[in-house]
Amino acid sequence: MSRDEAPEQVGERLITQLQRARRLHAGREAEPERLRQWRQLAAWQSARLQNTYPDLLAHPRYRLAVAFFLEELYGPKDFSGRDADIQRAAPLIVRMLPAEVVDTVADAMELNALSHELDERLLHELRKRAEPRELDAQLYAEAYRSCDNEPDRRRQIELLAGVGRDLDRIVGKRLVQVALKMMRTPARLAGFAELQQFLEQGLKAFSTMRGADHFLATVVRRETALMQRLFAGELPDPSALDGPVQSPGWA
Repeated sequence: MSRDEAPEQVGERLITQLQRARRLHAGREAEPERLRQWRQLAAWQSARLQNTYPDLLAHPRYRLAVAFFLEELYGPKDFSGRDADIQRAAPLIVRMLPAEVVDTVADAMELNALSHELDERLLHELRKRAEPRELDAQLYAEAYRSCDNEPDRRRQIELLAGVGRDLDRIVGKRLVQVALKMMRTPARLAGFAELQQFLEQGLKAFSTMRGADHFLATVVRRETALMQRLFAGELPDPSALDGPVQSPGWA
């Protein structure tokens, strides 16, 4: 998250992260079974996040922010349309939006791409388990630990917190709100309404919080503790991991 980049550098970084994610989208689309397994894993992990943050989801101040992270940055939703929107609209985004907003979008896309790559690594470990097993907390913990990628997991948490801090900082800036409103008609006409919706939902979620310090500190603390326990070979409280399973095992 650099504030020293020129606008064209930020635009290039945005395109790079989008291409990184779209390669994974394309690979999954070409393999129906791989796509099915990823959707199962993504839904399970989304349910895990809901089990980890029931207090924030129940709180009117934080509910929209948790939903934004679950639905727009990570989850079983197909982001390929939004990513294609952003890639097509990148030159216009760089021209019309403040640099700090473009920088935040680039970081959000890096978070999304990294999360997809971590999913692929986890799926690889799940497939290595020979016996057909349902995805449960024990199997998830085994595969997670076998990935042996703690630096990448730490980076994921850092990006999550960074995007949140950026949104919290820019949400109160009137110029940003004006710029987004000015983009509504061009976004609709140019066919990248999904991007516009993504930006406005993020800012609305953080505006509702009226300060994100507690929310972000809670997310970083819980995700870091969970990561550390999993890599240490400990199975955390099942309420932090258990999620519904909709389809059979991985073998």
